[in-house]
Amino acid sequence: MNVGRPATRSKLNWRFPPTFWFANIAELFERAAYYGMFIALTLYLTSRVGFTDVETGYVIAFFSCFLYLMPAFLGPLSDKIGFRRALILAFALLMTGYGLLGASQHKVVVIFALAIVVLGGAIVRPVISGTVAKCSDAEHRARAFSIFYFMVNIGSFSGKTVAPLIRTGVEIPGIGRLELGLDYINFYASAMALAALILVVLTYRNPDTEGTGKSFTEVCRAFGRVLLNVRFVCLIVIVAGFWLIQGQLYASMPKYILRLMGESAKPEWLANVNPLVVVLCVVPITHLVRRLKPENSMAIALAIIPFSALVVAMSPALARMTGESVSFGAFSLHPITVMVIVGIGLQGLAECFLSPKFYEYASKQAPRGEEGLYMGFQNIHTSIAWLVGFIVSGHLLDAYCPDPQKLQATDPTAYAQWQAAIASGAAMPEAYASAHHIWFVFAGIGFGALLALLAFKYVTDRIDRRRAAAAG
Repeated sequence: MNVGRPATRSKLNWRFPPTFWFANIAELFERAAYYGMFIALTLYLTSRVGFTDVETGYVIAFFSCFLYLMPAFLGPLSDKIGFRRALILAFALLMTGYGLLGASQHKVVVIFALAIVVLGGAIVRPVISGTVAKCSDAEHRARAFSIFYFMVNIGSFSGKTVAPLIRTGVEIPGIGRLELGLDYINFYASAMALAALILVVLTYRNPDTEGTGKSFTEVCRAFGRVLLNVRFVCLIVIVAGFWLIQGQLYASMPKYILRLMGESAKPEWLANVNPLVVVLCVVPITHLVRRLKPENSMAIALAIIPFSALVVAMSPALARMTGESVSFGAFSLHPITVMVIVGIGLQGLAECFLSPKFYEYASKQAPRGEEGLYMGFQNIHTSIAWLVGFIVSGHLLDAYCPDPQKLQATDPTAYAQWQAAIASGAAMPEAYASAHHIWFVFAGIGFGALLALLAFKYVTDRIDRRRAAAAG
């Protein structure tokens, strides 16, 4: 029996084979593991492992770059050994990598553990999305991927919701306060990967993949052809400017919040504003811009994204107007919290304008007949963005919002002032006076990406008009 394709029906429905649902549940576990770990990774590498901010930036930059780049190259492995075996291998690697990451704080071991996570994650991505495609026909594919996208966001939301409870401790009725810490976030991620592994072993059946897939050599040749398409590469680099700012949810924001507000703050929960806005807004916004040219919708996204950083940069101005608390009637929030929520909300809004239209626009840049080939490398923009973004973040944090432990070693007086500021709301030491300047840098990158897109559109439109005139 073919478990990969539902029977063709005359009416659209939400019925898919069991393998489809089991794969999506496994994806939920995997995303909960990844985002729970990743939102706290910069904190873990700095405060537990002992990397500096700059070193942490480089480590996570290369981790993220390879995590998003490798799936296209590891896809042939999944086709060769079968989706089920590939998922079992992937989740076993993820369980091991996350567990090793929490079990040892030795720098070499930690880097090795992150490499294992990259390998496992790079196998999971194409297999789960491939399963979704194989378990749906052409008429139902949009619905199938909407379920997949929903599961991804639920996993992201749940992982980032659990992470601060593990990091700061949680009160359990009848038991008392359970204190765990940063290390245990990695063990939580390992447990989620184990749950996905058990689910796959017990329930997953291979969909029909006969006649699909490319060899590793073919993938490498395809990658070379993509890199030779100047127009497509330019588009990738421009869009990377958007994702570079969005990536600061994980690169800069957690440390920025905790260093200016204290360990009791929960940046993980603030990061959840992004998937919440996307889930609520992506469908109506996609409908709203359905008649817009893709480049115009992308321009709206790139016009919004710099303001997401500018809003956060203006938090000191809000604090001067409101003091240390902004009242909303029944509750109050710190000015930094308010501006970070607004900024992240703008990021999610911009993503709704960009994501549905980017792939349409990018596919138009591909030569006829090679659309699928080009879309196979759709994550290159994220690889570039997070490679550059985390490195830049590490240097900016070190310069404008330094690690308090570094301050303790170099300037005990300033460290004591920082402790007093966190405890009582007193003035921060001079080392943190320009912390908000970090976000001006990212706003500038966002405006640069917008100008680059407008220039790209102007130049390519002129080239296309000349070609059309020459052909006519």
